[in-house]
Amino acid sequence: MYANNDNVRGVFKAPANEPITSALDIEEALLFNPEEYTLNKDNNFASQAIPGLTGPLLQFVHGNMRTLEVELFFDTTEPPRDVRDETQKVVRLLDIASDLHAPPVLRVSWASLQFRCVLARVGQKFVRFLEDGRPVRARLTVTFNEYIDPDSESKEVNRQTANFSKVHVVKRGDTLSGIASSLYGAPQSWRPIARPSGFVAS
Repeated sequence: MYANNDNVRGVFKAPANEPITSALDIEEALLFNPEEYTLNKDNNFASQAIPGLTGPLLQFVHGNMRTLEVELFFDTTEPPRDVRDETQKVVRLLDIASDLHAPPVLRVSWASLQFRCVLARVGQKFVRFLEDGRPVRARLTVTFNEYIDPDSESKEVNRQTANFSKVHVVKRGDTLSGIASSLYGAPQSWRPIARPSGFVAS
C-alpha cells in the first residue's frame, strides 16, 4: 500500500550546487510514497574470439549509467480535481530550463538513497475519471538516469594506469629465453624483452 502524504520521504530536488528552477518545486506533488524502486547498473565488455579456446576473451570497455525506475501514484478524488495538475509537476522536469539550456539536474532523496540524475522518461496511465472526463487517478512510470560529470568522477574514484610491466633482476647465467619462460611461460617470447633492453638479436 502507498503511504499517505503525512509520511512522504521521497522528494526530487536540485543538488545544493545546481541551479534551482521553479520546475523542481514538486515536493508537495508526491502525495504517496512508492511501494518500491529499482536500481539498475551494468557494464560493457568487448569479446574477441580466439581459435582453440572454448569461449571468447572479454575485455572491460566502460561502465554504463545507473538508472532508477519507480512508479508514482496520484489520486485527487477527494476533493475531485484534475490529477494532471499534479502529474505535470513531474512531467515538466523533462522540459529544457532556459537558464541551463538542458533539463535540470535532480537529486532523488529517499532516506539513504541519494541519486543525482536527470529525468529520462515518464509514462502516464490515467485509470479513473470524473463524469466530465477529467482524470482523477494516475500512475506514472518514471526513469531517472544517473548524472555524472568528469570532475566529480575523478575526485570520487581513484583510478590508476594499468601496469603490465614486469621486473627481473638479471643473475649470472640468465638467458633471454630463460627469463621469458619464467615471466611469460613461453621461452620463444624473448624478443619483447630484448628490444627495450637494448640487446641486438642475431
